Amino acid sequence: MKIHAVSVCLAVAWTVCTPYAKAGDASSVNVLGFSGDGSIFAFEEHGVQDGSGFPYANRFYIDTASDSFVSPSPIRIRLDDETASITAAREQARLAGEAIVSDAELAENSGYLAGFNAITELSADPFRIVVNPRPVFPPIDAPLEFRLEEISFAASDTCAGLDDTTKGFRLVAIDSQPGGATRLLHEDSSVPGSRGCPIGYRIGGVQTFMPHQGASALAVLISVESFGFEGPDHHWMAVTMRSAN
Repeated sequence: MKIHAVSVCLAVAWTVCTPYAKAGDASSVNVLGFSGDGSIFAFEEHGVQDGSGFPYANRFYIDTASDSFVSPSPIRIRLDDETASITAAREQARLAGEAIVSDAELAENSGYLAGFNAITELSADPFRIVVNPRPVFPPIDAPLEFRLEEISFAASDTCAGLDDTTKGFRLVAIDSQPGGATRLLHEDSSVPGSRGCPIGYRIGGVQTFMPHQGASALAVLISVESFGFEGPDHHWMAVTMRSAN
């Protein structure tokens, strides 16, 4: 009976507390894969827009060598209808993305999710991740290490009413081997308007592509936390790099 009473109390506490929780827009992320030669990395995010309730789906196709978008990416679809489904928005985004590289090719070259930390993960270091690039044991590759550092900027006119500062970031790759060098992968000089009003970043994951022949590539997934309508929003971006060989 005591156990039953505790269960009831927990259930009541959950019911009472959850309506008052702040529920921002926490988008789901899905890695689509790489082009066959590793020159393009693609991923999507989707969810329901905070405030409006409209479903959306965004696709990003990135040149892995230059870490720049492949036109016409980013592809952003929002269905301005609360009764529409996320699935419908994702399908429209998929059809638009087929002009860049087909989903079939991406699926054939998905690579390997070497590490991942969801935005709900509490025990992981949000600013550092170390992974083996592929599931070979004992490892035949040096570990990959990435570190993120947040950078403060004066808030733009759009964000000034929310806070005095807004956040950018710097991402570096650490070579821990003797004589290894630190490589700067990304450093904001300002905060793009497409990120909204960011208040924080965390390393979300590492996706690697290591073909039997040709250059390898990888993408570091970054979770972007920003001011939202009903609570903090969480969206995704990626920083890519490609090996010289």
